[in-house]
Amino acid sequence: MKSYKASGIVLHTVKYGETSVILYLLTDTVGRQTYMVQGVRGGRSKGNRSALFQPMFLLDLVGLESPRMELHRIREVRPAVPLTTIPFDIRKSTISLFMAEVIYRLVRETEPESPIYGFVRGAVEALDAMDDGVANFHIWFLAKLSPYLGFCPGNEYTDGFRFDIQEGIFTPLEPPHGMAFDRENSRLLDLLMQSRVEGLHDIRLSREKRSAFLSAMISYFSYHLDGINNIRSIQILREVF
Repeated sequence: MKSYKASGIVLHTVKYGETSVILYLLTDTVGRQTYMVQGVRGGRSKGNRSALFQPMFLLDLVGLESPRMELHRIREVRPAVPLTTIPFDIRKSTISLFMAEVIYRLVRETEPESPIYGFVRGAVEALDAMDDGVANFHIWFLAKLSPYLGFCPGNEYTDGFRFDIQEGIFTPLEPPHGMAFDRENSRLLDLLMQSRVEGLHDIRLSREKRSAFLSAMISYFSYHLDGINNIRSIQILREVF
């Protein structure tokens, strides 16, 4: 079996048998990868490795690949960066669940050394470290994620313009097909695309405006990617934020 080192981000787990799990990771060196991890559940499991496999947890691992096996295996695994607030803050854990589900549903294949890995890992570390602006993080994440998925606004924003979902541009008039952000959400899209995570606390939004923008972004994503409609954690986000 060929071994390799990788850093990974936990996207999803599925119980397998009595003691094993199937683990889906976004990694730096082998792209999105699926692993069989044995002996992590049940009374005979060594230690409590299953606690490592929570959504968006950051791992360092030694993987095993064999042409005879469809799934990779994990020989060694440990936390890459211990998360100090995400597991204990309901707002952050809800967002991390949403982030993990978005990447799991929408990023089916990635090449090794893909830039999306660096973006997602940086977003996890930023969320864990931040104190203010948490309520805006999930909509910022969606806006910033879109270029990595192959679509984003194709021109500069002008005050009063609307964002045309089909054409992917800001336009002065509502398009005849009707698939466009309203003016307020168009301005917010541009603002979030230009914003750094450190500035999210300066963006003041009511629950209603945040929810309306999230709905607009779901419409935008669903035009390009069907998988966004299967994300169940969206409803939880609406309840928390």
